[in-house]
Amino acid sequence: MLLVANGSVFTRNAQTPFIPNGAVAIDGDTIVEVGPERELKAKYPDAEYVDARGNLIMPGLINCHTHIYSGLARGLAIKGCNPTNFLENLEQQWWKIDDNLTLDGTKASAYATILDSIRDGVTTIFDHHASFCEIPGSLFTIKDAAQELGMRSCLCYEVSDRRGQEKCDQAIAENAEFAQWAAKERRDNDNHMIAAMFGGHATFTLSDETMDKMAEANNGLTGFHIHVCEGMNDVWDSRLNRGGISPVERLLQHNLLGPDTMLGHCIHVTPAEMDIVKESGTWLVNNPESNMGNAVGCAPVLEFFRRGIPVCMGTDAYTHDMLESLKVFLIIQRHNAAMPNVGWCEAMTMLFENNAKMASKYFDRKLGVLEAGAAADVIVMATPVYFYTMSAQMKTLIDRCCARYLEIKDKEFYFIIAAAEESVPMMERTIDGFRGFLDCLEEPKECGTIYGVGAWKVGEINDKPSMHEAYEMGKKV
Repeated sequence: MLLVANGSVFTRNAQTPFIPNGAVAIDGDTIVEVGPERELKAKYPDAEYVDARGNLIMPGLINCHTHIYSGLARGLAIKGCNPTNFLENLEQQWWKIDDNLTLDGTKASAYATILDSIRDGVTTIFDHHASFCEIPGSLFTIKDAAQELGMRSCLCYEVSDRRGQEKCDQAIAENAEFAQWAAKERRDNDNHMIAAMFGGHATFTLSDETMDKMAEANNGLTGFHIHVCEGMNDVWDSRLNRGGISPVERLLQHNLLGPDTMLGHCIHVTPAEMDIVKESGTWLVNNPESNMGNAVGCAPVLEFFRRGIPVCMGTDAYTHDMLESLKVFLIIQRHNAAMPNVGWCEAMTMLFENNAKMASKYFDRKLGVLEAGAAADVIVMATPVYFYTMSAQMKTLIDRCCARYLEIKDKEFYFIIAAAEESVPMMERTIDGFRGFLDCLEEPKECGTIYGVGAWKVGEINDKPSMHEAYEMGKKV
């Protein structure tokens, strides 16, 4: 048994949302109890103690749309790649990467993506993979890496007609085989770490015949994960070449919608398509940073919410930082709406509620919350000191308080710094940054500051006077 303690617990449980000086008791892969550290420490005296060191203990983050094939693409220079629109970006960059991604490359990309995700506090991913150089076995290769590193993963392969019939058939077979394996693994071995969806690239690279093959091969086993209306080329292709109907109407005709299906992006959808999505119970997933980077537009997420359409949040390619996506979502939605007071509630719902609901659906575990019986997907958020200031992640967390900072009243604050730096005045820069935040709050109480300077190596702080100071200050809390 583990006891993750000595931190503030952000539970996402409505009855007990926040526990200062809290702890999480874990047995195997399940949370046993959440509560005050003093109580749980006495109740589970033999539990292995995991020291959160005064930081934030919270549920692991969930990424509902990512691409492992992009794991090694950052900084990659492709000769002749100079796209002026989204389709050119696909043709000149991503499809060239896919065409050269071997199983070994897929494995390396999986390691890179999963390790980055863990670093960013992500414990569950929904991946949408493509590796047209070597398709058979690619999802199983990713699965092996995910299991080795402990990442909860829902995987699918991107079916597409773009590289001919043989590759298309291989992609369909890979989806079907992996979905069957995942279902058997869940049934026979109670495996709640790996799940499957049935992937498709986008309607403009999927013929009617291919869509029918996908539905037949899936045979109702799982939901579909498809890019929809990410760029206008998807809309034009459907209208001009696929019978004059919209992309969402095509998916409806071929039985690819429903409450287990998730459509990525959905930037250029019409009100009529929104009605179809709503009535079919289909889920959407927004990827704001990717949309800005690809210059494809802003998804009408506020309208989706108004219509009661469930929307999740993902990152798409390159990055796996969900808090970064949260920040970008607010920027793009407020800019698009020309209103500085929108988006916060939707962002919180997407990241912390809808992502958890989608993940719980596919992994058959309670996720996104710290409470008894939930999966033990627990992270601890801290901030290192970089160049005498707080990290970007901690600054982002403070920035997220902006919308409700007036509600943070009469709170006590304690500052503890451990650094290799010997000079206390130099470390004041970091504290000043936090004090700037406190100045904006209602009646904050700064109760103490400890400078644990001169500690470079692990354990060096134990011999410093600051350790005793911290202990004595802690007794006053």
